[in-house]
Amino acid sequence: MINLTPQDVRLKATARSKEDAIRQAGELLVASGRIQAGYVDSMLARETQANTYLGNSIAIPHGQPAKRDLIVTTGIAVLQIPAGVEWNPGEVVRLVVGIAAKSDEHLQILTNLTHVLDDPAAVQALVETEDAQVICDRLTGQSTAIKTLDTDGFDQFVDVTIDAPTGLHARPATVFADLAKSFSAEVRVRYGDQVANGKSLMSLLKLGVEKDGVVRVLAKGSDATQALNALQQAVEDGLEEEEEAATVVLELPALELESRALSGVAASPGLAIAPLHRFHRTELEFAETAADSAAEQDRLRAAIAAADADLTDLYTTIKERSGKAKAAIFQAHREFLADPELQQEALNQIPPNHSAPWAWQQVIETKAKELEALADPILSGRAADVRDVGQRVLARLVGGGDAGLGLPDHPVILIADDLTPSDTAGLDPEKIQGFCTAAGGATSHTAIIARSLNIPAIAGAGTGILDLPEGAIAILDGDKGQLYANPTEADLAKAKQAQAERAQLRDVEQQTRFQPAITTDGHRIEVVANIGGPTEAVPAVNAGGEGVGLLRTEFLFLNRSAPPSEEEQYDALRQMTDALNGLPLIVRTLDIGGDKHVPYLNQPAEENPFLGIRGIRLCLERTDLFETQLRAILRAARGGYIRVMFPMIATLEDIRAAKTVLESVRAAIDGPPVEIGMMVEVPSAVLMAAEFAQEVDFFSVGTNDLTQYLLAMDRGHPTLAKQADALHPAVLRAIYQTVQGAKLAGKWVGVCGGLAGDAQGAMILAGLGVKELSMDIPSIPKVKARLRGASMKQMKRLAQRAIACRTAEEVRAL
Repeated sequence: MINLTPQDVRLKATARSKEDAIRQAGELLVASGRIQAGYVDSMLARETQANTYLGNSIAIPHGQPAKRDLIVTTGIAVLQIPAGVEWNPGEVVRLVVGIAAKSDEHLQILTNLTHVLDDPAAVQALVETEDAQVICDRLTGQSTAIKTLDTDGFDQFVDVTIDAPTGLHARPATVFADLAKSFSAEVRVRYGDQVANGKSLMSLLKLGVEKDGVVRVLAKGSDATQALNALQQAVEDGLEEEEEAATVVLELPALELESRALSGVAASPGLAIAPLHRFHRTELEFAETAADSAAEQDRLRAAIAAADADLTDLYTTIKERSGKAKAAIFQAHREFLADPELQQEALNQIPPNHSAPWAWQQVIETKAKELEALADPILSGRAADVRDVGQRVLARLVGGGDAGLGLPDHPVILIADDLTPSDTAGLDPEKIQGFCTAAGGATSHTAIIARSLNIPAIAGAGTGILDLPEGAIAILDGDKGQLYANPTEADLAKAKQAQAERAQLRDVEQQTRFQPAITTDGHRIEVVANIGGPTEAVPAVNAGGEGVGLLRTEFLFLNRSAPPSEEEQYDALRQMTDALNGLPLIVRTLDIGGDKHVPYLNQPAEENPFLGIRGIRLCLERTDLFETQLRAILRAARGGYIRVMFPMIATLEDIRAAKTVLESVRAAIDGPPVEIGMMVEVPSAVLMAAEFAQEVDFFSVGTNDLTQYLLAMDRGHPTLAKQADALHPAVLRAIYQTVQGAKLAGKWVGVCGGLAGDAQGAMILAGLGVKELSMDIPSIPKVKARLRGASMKQMKRLAQRAIACRTAEEVRAL
């Protein structure tokens, strides 16, 4: 037992601050010969790592474990501060119990302390007493009887073994209590015949749990299951504090600036520093009338042909630079331009005396307004694409050039109301260091192209940006979606330093991209690529991808007048298996519908296509298309490692019907057996994950659609984009529930949505139990480096904290 005397107690003390109070407690320990003076600094440093406030006006400051060599002998000092001192915001301490623990001799007195101090009346008596011996007696006396907490209604529980070297002492109990507090459920801990409040450090310490002690953790409430899972995992991980599980994590330097920021949607990552330049679109002027209607019609036909040639060149350029999927929008523009009804409507507007530009503009604006009036936000958003195509033809008709950027000779940050895909594709990354638009979202075609060009970008920042002065030096943070329009010199210096550090980090990521993503404690996460065609298979491998987690087969079906043949599909798949050379290729069957419209399928118009015939529903309706595609896939599987994945599965009937068709085709051509997976994109698939896991070999979560369906928000909507965040706790809990359902059947879960390519998102997903992360090719080196620099214990703890959050902002703040 530690000897605590009145000389170790200072009555009626006053303290100007928490630091002052800790120093006074330290001085008492130095005076009694318990510690060397340097240990006081360790006590202060500890405050930056752990919260030593117990509650009930009591704090127990103590030093860092690494500085125990400065402790002469274990001891305790007490500082009574009747007037109180602010410990943390909203927390006032009146009794400071400074602890210097060389080993575990202090644990019994700490247990005695908590037994006494859990009683508010006893605390008040110790704060007011003028006799130091009273404090000594209460802290060194026998424990009072422990009140047994009620456990009625706590039907869910887990039994765990506390294997911390000194049992459930202050540090592991703090970790346990802090984690328990992050859930709304009530938590109780039973040890023998004693029951403690799992959210109270003092209550936990009173249990006196020793090493290898078995405790029962009980929970009651709406998130009781999640709380028990998190607490069980934390105990199994050793209830370590962050400093005791330290690892080297590669990550971007935090950019914390003092200047005011304008916030928008993070559309394309990166950091830019340059003068602001307002995008001034050339106003194309033309006459409404013309004398020769036949000549005007010829002019319109020639302009359409020239615009088509421009789009063909643009498509080829973007495809070679960034892949077929990024360039697909310009094929869609060509398809729209080639619409015979559109062309004829414009030609009919010319006679008897209208000009070609006037007629074309009338038709384009009518079509755009028709789209804007649609209820579906994605389809209404396509009005911008229509106007983009229209502007291209008008420029050809009146000789107004292509973009009219009017750029100076030096690099700039572009400010615009909005940019069309054509505008963005024409940007020179050497001159356009970044751009910020008032409208738009992170999933718009403009944002996609910006990412392919590695141009940092912000969207949806509001019309206020249009009033910013041109020429002013600004900082654009594409990772956070923040524009600093009036930075201080100090902020500019910080941003330039951050740019240099980011460049160095990118170099390291590139150099190590072929190393597997193995965590510091030996767990491997497979990192693979999302691709949209054969030309992307080799770049995926060269970027460090360990296979393809999502092949979007729609590239074979879009922007054409008839469906692809079996042979055409087989050839494309064979090119990819050859390029992957034995690495896995997950082929998602045709996912048409929603915002992907194919004219030759003759699908009737739907009021809400995202809730209509899309994905597997279309395939089961058009078995001719489905069977042809499956034959091509199975033939290609004879020469490569192919897995088949079905999209938009909502019911057990869906997956069983799809499997029946696949098996029928396989039997007919004597095809090889293949692993079967399904996309988890709708809430029903999450809620019935355990049942679906009996039907398939794996799940792949599509976080883009899952976010949209869970939150009832379109991720591309100009005003809702900021809220449609895949890091929303509802989405993360859905993924965790999917993983738990898959575990019951011994199946694995991957994620192929945008969240997998987000470095923070990837760590949370790995911590939730996701085994495979599939992402856009440019994200692969960064994500692999981030995963290699962390431990699975850290990521599990991060994931459990994330699903306990209430908002996406809280998750990002972690």
